[in-house]
Amino acid sequence: MSNQHPHTFGFTLIELLVVLTIVALLLTLAAPQFLPNVNRAKEVVLKQDLAAVRDAIDKYYSDKGSYPKKLDELVSEQYLRKIPVDPMTESAATWTPVAPEHSQAGEIYDVKSGAQGRARDGSAFGTW
Repeated sequence: MSNQHPHTFGFTLIELLVVLTIVALLLTLAAPQFLPNVNRAKEVVLKQDLAAVRDAIDKYYSDKGSYPKKLDELVSEQYLRKIPVDPMTESAATWTPVAPEHSQAGEIYDVKSGAQGRARDGSAFGTW
């Protein structure tokens, strides 16, 4: 019998380090292209959520003759299943209500995003 080590299977530390280095290099190349797409997707979702809530407010006004006092009324009256989450703030509680010109018509005529910051086109999220 010889004193040779039995043949073991696996990777050496050097091989693992080389593979990890290659993966890290690929991630540094891919990440800058991926992150702007995430922001673009959030902006699209915000626009869709605003359109859905505004449509629900308009339907509420058409049916009831006044605007809702709180956004939760849109859910309780089944105009929305739930208040959407603002994708920029990741909260459903940050919507900024806009009152109508005449206070006797209700309290929420429109909604705006409560997010700070600007979109890719330079406009503030709160102005949408």
